Amino acid sequence: MTTSRTLYLFCSAAPPVFDIARVIEAAQADGWDVCLGLTPAASGWLEESLGGLATLTGHPVRSEYKRPGEADVWPPADVILFAPATFNSINAWALGLTSAFVLGVAAEGIGKRVPTVAMPCVNAAYVRHPQFEQSLATLRAAGVTVLYGDSGFVPNQPGEQRPEGYPWRIALDTVSAVAAPQP
Repeated sequence: MTTSRTLYLFCSAAPPVFDIARVIEAAQADGWDVCLGLTPAASGWLEESLGGLATLTGHPVRSEYKRPGEADVWPPADVILFAPATFNSINAWALGLTSAFVLGVAAEGIGKRVPTVAMPCVNAAYVRHPQFEQSLATLRAAGVTVLYGDSGFVPNQPGEQRPEGYPWRIALDTVSAVAAPQP
């Protein structure tokens, strides 16, 4: 019997989110049962695709908290990947601001010791803000594997497009590396 491992894939509203169906398929090919969570803005960006993404994952796409007493529609996470994680999401998460569903689950994941990977998607202007480096340091100190700089996402100039795209494969490989081994 094969045991399925569950990946919570959380996304902010940044251009790489438009590749999310391809990323889900790659994660599934790696053996993950994928549950997709979106910030409210990312959910709005992908509104026309939400039904297809739910079909692809086999789980509802979530961007809102469930009500007290409602059953959880997702299996428990074996690992969390928050990518693309915007400037706003990184800072809110590090500060413990959990008004968005994905931020709350990611913050709680730290306390539950769920292996967690974050890969920012920010431009070079945002990273000059002093809070950004403090937020990355806070997340790292809490045990989050942050893929930023030479080991992950390298910021581009505002408005600049990268022909090679967002380094999704680095994120997925890191998820496999940090996840607890399958029994």
